[in-house]
Amino acid sequence: MSPRAAAALLFTTSASTLVLEILAGRLLAPYVGVTLETFTGIIGTILAGIAAGNWLGGKAADRRDPAGLLGLLVGAAGAYALLAVPLVDFLANGIRGAGPSVIVTLALLGFFVPAMLLAAVSPMVIKLTLHDLDETGRVVGRFEGVGTAGALTGTFVTGFVLVSQIPTRPTIRILGVALVLLGVALTARLRSRREATVNLLVPGILVGLLSLTSAGPCEYESAYFCAAIEVDPERETGRILRLDTLRHSYVDLADPTHLEFSYAQALSDVLAVQHPEPDPVDVAHVGGGGFTFPRYLRATRPGSTSVVLELDPLLPDLAVEELGFEPGPDVEVEVGDARLTLGRIDDGSLDIVIGDAFGGVSVPWHLATREFVELVRDKLVPDGTYVLNLIDYGPRDFARAEVATIAAVFEHVAVFTPEVRLGPRDQSTGGNFVVVGSDRPIDVEAILERNSQRGDDEAAASTAQGTLDDFVAGAQVLVDDDAPVDQLLTPLPTG
Repeated sequence: MSPRAAAALLFTTSASTLVLEILAGRLLAPYVGVTLETFTGIIGTILAGIAAGNWLGGKAADRRDPAGLLGLLVGAAGAYALLAVPLVDFLANGIRGAGPSVIVTLALLGFFVPAMLLAAVSPMVIKLTLHDLDETGRVVGRFEGVGTAGALTGTFVTGFVLVSQIPTRPTIRILGVALVLLGVALTARLRSRREATVNLLVPGILVGLLSLTSAGPCEYESAYFCAAIEVDPERETGRILRLDTLRHSYVDLADPTHLEFSYAQALSDVLAVQHPEPDPVDVAHVGGGGFTFPRYLRATRPGSTSVVLELDPLLPDLAVEELGFEPGPDVEVEVGDARLTLGRIDDGSLDIVIGDAFGGVSVPWHLATREFVELVRDKLVPDGTYVLNLIDYGPRDFARAEVATIAAVFEHVAVFTPEVRLGPRDQSTGGNFVVVGSDRPIDVEAILERNSQRGDDEAAASTAQGTLDDFVAGAQVLVDDDAPVDQLLTPLPTG
């Protein structure tokens, strides 16, 4: 093998490893969400595969002719990448959850082997091209540089181009097929055509067909979410927007005033009391989801304006095409990170900021810190209101920390959630928490009275700022330099 061919092969295998690493996050997201723990598990698994591949590949290169193994390694990596798609889908449906053990298990079973096989190419290529020990440093250094360049290329092309242009499963399948064909070509050239056909091409075709049988849970897919829209079997015009693991929004196509989810009802009660109907209000929505509240405000408060801060450009399109939202001058959509887009809004121009952004079941950490809450306060009029929806279970450490964070910025704070969720930390419970912050007093009793008229117990308990001490006792205030949201949060228990 010529040095150029060896460098090209190493570049390709290194790039492929990083492509798989990034796509693993999207493949696993519908089952475990998108959190720091997700990417920690995937990165750690891929690194373990690379370490094992370098070690075992080096040992194999000293015992056998590397030329006879290269094609087999590359082709087998491609075949396993094809297999990873149905394997992850099958296993994830059986062990659905979001804990570290589930994340690492799925990453390990789906991507450890192809990472290991691709990494084994490096020591074998070096073995094949190193003919003079006096050139060891130069040869190894050159190939390490080429491999790193390939990894960088795979990272940038996948993160900036492929994920936004092509769905995850087709991309993995295309890569898998390409690696199988590369393995066939290498084996045919370095070994024999018969071995290439029997050992790689035929098995690769079979695994490829198996891969195509797995459709996955995504009805729509973007760079950020796996989205699906479900019809409510109990309400003909009801639609549920599911993003990855979360039932995110509910929309009634025929009735924009219908709020199905209890947290949404509690949120509407807060707005109605703090900013009495039918006066129009200026609202920023941190997270668009199904555009439930822009539709609700349009129907209940004519003259109101909404600016929707949505990270994912897919969701505004789905809202229009599938969820009954009609664009108009009263609703402005800003696509981008909410921390940046909120910063461009004039200070003191908003009556209400509604926080309803999630990555999996977690509020993105940079939207949960004191600095972000202070930014929200700057955008509000003096008697404006910040209303945040969050989810937490178990000891509810994240909920406690977020309430403490909002209380550190606003003079008045209230929490609306069933009373059991405000109990001792050793009492395992949880669900949605609607947290309200304002520099004007919060009329808790009026909000509860309005909510009780619905006959719904979901928001039938509240604690105002003066009684929050027990709930937030010992909780940290989240700041940009220390906001371990994913570690504090306890997902919905499974099983």
